[in-house]
Amino acid sequence: MPPSAPAVAKRALPTKENALFKSLLQLYETRQYKRAQKIADQILKKVPEHGETTSMKGLVLYNLHKKEEGLELVKKGVLLDLTSHICWHVLGIVHKADRNYEEALKCYLQALRFDKDNINILRDAAQLQLQLRNYDGLQETRLTLLKLRPNLRLSWIGLAVAYQLRKQPAEACNVIEQYLKTLKGIPDYDVEHSELLLYYIRMLEEVEKYDAALQFLDSSAKARSIVDRRAIMTTRAHLLSKLGRTDEAEEGWKALIEHNSECYDYYRGYLSNKNIDLDHLTPETRETALSVFREFSSQLPRATAPKRWILTLSSGDEFKNSIREYLLSGFTRGIPSLYADVKSLYQDPEKLLVIGEIVEELAAQYSSQTQLTNGSASDPSDEPEPPTTYLWILYFLAQHKSYISPTDPTSSLALVDTAIQHTPTLPELHSIKARILKRAGDPVGASICMEEARKLDLQDRFLNTKSGKYILRDGQIEVASNIFGLFTKKDAPSPGTDLEEMQSLLYLVEEGKSYMGIGRLSMALKRFRGVAKTFNDFEDDQFDFHSYCLRRHTLNAHEGLLKFEDRLRSHPAYIASALNAAQIYIRVHDDPSVIASSAPPKDTEEEKKAKKKAKKAAAKAPPPPPQNQAKDDDAPPPPPKDEDPDGMKLLSTGDPLLEASKLLRPLEPLQIPRVDIWMAIFDVALRRKKYLQALKAIEHALKLDNGHPELHHRIVEFKQTMSTTLEGLPPHVKSFVQPSLDTLISPETTLERYNTDFLQRRPGDPAVALGYAKALFKIGKAKEDVENAVFEIVNENVGPDILTSLEAVDFMGTMLKSSRTAELKGALQARYPKSTVFKSTEERDQLRKALKEGTDNEEGKRETGPV
Repeated sequence: MPPSAPAVAKRALPTKENALFKSLLQLYETRQYKRAQKIADQILKKVPEHGETTSMKGLVLYNLHKKEEGLELVKKGVLLDLTSHICWHVLGIVHKADRNYEEALKCYLQALRFDKDNINILRDAAQLQLQLRNYDGLQETRLTLLKLRPNLRLSWIGLAVAYQLRKQPAEACNVIEQYLKTLKGIPDYDVEHSELLLYYIRMLEEVEKYDAALQFLDSSAKARSIVDRRAIMTTRAHLLSKLGRTDEAEEGWKALIEHNSECYDYYRGYLSNKNIDLDHLTPETRETALSVFREFSSQLPRATAPKRWILTLSSGDEFKNSIREYLLSGFTRGIPSLYADVKSLYQDPEKLLVIGEIVEELAAQYSSQTQLTNGSASDPSDEPEPPTTYLWILYFLAQHKSYISPTDPTSSLALVDTAIQHTPTLPELHSIKARILKRAGDPVGASICMEEARKLDLQDRFLNTKSGKYILRDGQIEVASNIFGLFTKKDAPSPGTDLEEMQSLLYLVEEGKSYMGIGRLSMALKRFRGVAKTFNDFEDDQFDFHSYCLRRHTLNAHEGLLKFEDRLRSHPAYIASALNAAQIYIRVHDDPSVIASSAPPKDTEEEKKAKKKAKKAAAKAPPPPPQNQAKDDDAPPPPPKDEDPDGMKLLSTGDPLLEASKLLRPLEPLQIPRVDIWMAIFDVALRRKKYLQALKAIEHALKLDNGHPELHHRIVEFKQTMSTTLEGLPPHVKSFVQPSLDTLISPETTLERYNTDFLQRRPGDPAVALGYAKALFKIGKAKEDVENAVFEIVNENVGPDILTSLEAVDFMGTMLKSSRTAELKGALQARYPKSTVFKSTEERDQLRKALKEGTDNEEGKRETGPV
């Protein structure tokens, strides 16, 4: 829509000012912002109501780090000239810089109404549409760009990608075919052209033109147009399989397996060519797959993958013989990750029992110094096993015992102590001892052991990180910060600042949990929100890669990037931070007094004097000498000052439930199969009186695990809430909620009966016992009855579970506010004597001090040696 004549007349500048405006645009493009600002002031002095100059001045100020003033001037410029594409374009640029992509796209589309053929605006709009996954608009924009610039390869490739993203691969094929006809004189081994051809072959595969794709692949490979030899082999094998040319496909998959015998995808492709799906096996196909892996195992004796597949698929005597050979090979070669490799087999109780028997048998034989080679110890010609074999057997067996009995680490600790006596300088032994103690509920001992492992190799960043993580779990945040600081920038304000800038998710999540454990909810929330900010940065980082991937023709990788970004927040770190932050917000909503209790402790008199002294010394210090720095209008601004160092502003938000819902909302469309996500969504929705959303969350959770104890008491809570609010709901909401509510709990069943039936179905389960107690609390039973129900988890008839016991302690102290919380801790400490999580802070400090003194004495003995 062209602007009206009065608007054009109003926009026109005198000759001199018009030349200055063109100079202003050039100065902005070359990032000479201060000179551009002077010229803008000069124009506005003569024509103060000129909208385009006002907008440009605002853009210049924005780039000079005067964002608020700049944004205000840009908006003023739009109001002064609503039909100027420059004003709307500038406003879009500002919104894009603020990462407000939705508003930026609206501004770009508005600018296109007044200048529909502007290449720069069209290109930026296409990038924004791709960022926002607006594929319909992207196709229209890319088609317009192709019509305007048919001689640019980016125009053709961009349109092909737009069609492919709109699920129109046939149209994408047509565009690429037309583009390929325009190419001449392409050199051999051109990587970018090679990527484009592979993308075209994949589009042919999507439209099921397998024969044409195969012919094109062979001709392009013969002409040396495709550079990636592995991609040629893989694509050819796939196409031959889909064409039903099984013999040729089999040879192709075999060649790939010989090329990389550890790639599981190649074995899956080889078996799929024989109509065998490894994820859905029948007795017949299982035996066929086993014979295939036996053949590969004999042909490729050094390959591990076929041997590992045999362990997964076999059973009985074959499994026993195979796992014995597999384990003994790993022990002899000294593979620390052997336990992690075979742990997935523990899902089968029979295989778990067999593995335990074999490893214990090997441990007994090697402990008596019996030689064992290929299952025989009687052949004198056999070479003796290396002494480290027994060490790695003990290492594996300790982890095995800890898996079987995590709350009673006596046997596993005895094994690992024997291994440490054998080789006291191996960090892996101290690390696994720390893990055993962690599972047993002893974070104090675990942190001490992991610190011993770190001291054995002070240059190992991995050991440093593990030690810092375990110390955080022990609640020693300052000590952990010093440990992390050994590998952070020395000029950083603090190790935590550097780690947050480096987007260390492990640090942010673990320190947040540590603050949460000691009751500093404000700092915990600050760390969890730091994780959310990091993922926002990850999402924004993809923006520049859209144009880069199109320019460099890395189109297959670009599609992988889009799929990764679409499921970005399914990462465990984001889920953990979102759930914990939501839990904090819910606690603030239910009990606002926790805000005051989360305030940082006040400085002591000595600390106040030290700060005052440091402030006076800083005031007396001479100013730093001036530095001769080159003028740079584009210099980055100084790092912003942290306006909320203690997180109290975050914690004191006006609507905590709204903030919680913002963190949980990205998880809903991902449909992650985790019950705890839907329970958190339910908790927030119920408190916000979003009953339909709460019901939907319950239904999703029921599909995943209809017997989950935490879900049970939430169903009771929902029924209890609806009993008083259902009649007041709008008719359309009531008509939807009522039948679903009757499906959850029969109208003839009382909540008390429903709760009792749930407990009786799974006796001896500590999580069920705790869920029963929480349901009693939601029903409104007497406090004494709820306390007695919680104490059932201490009974010997109830299975051991330290994590559930910790949840029980938290429920007693936080929700129930019971005076018997200390009594419960004492009872749990008596039941789990190896744990320290139920001890008081003073007891843990004393224990930590004693363990450190004992460790220092042992280190002294090792350093001095025997006298």
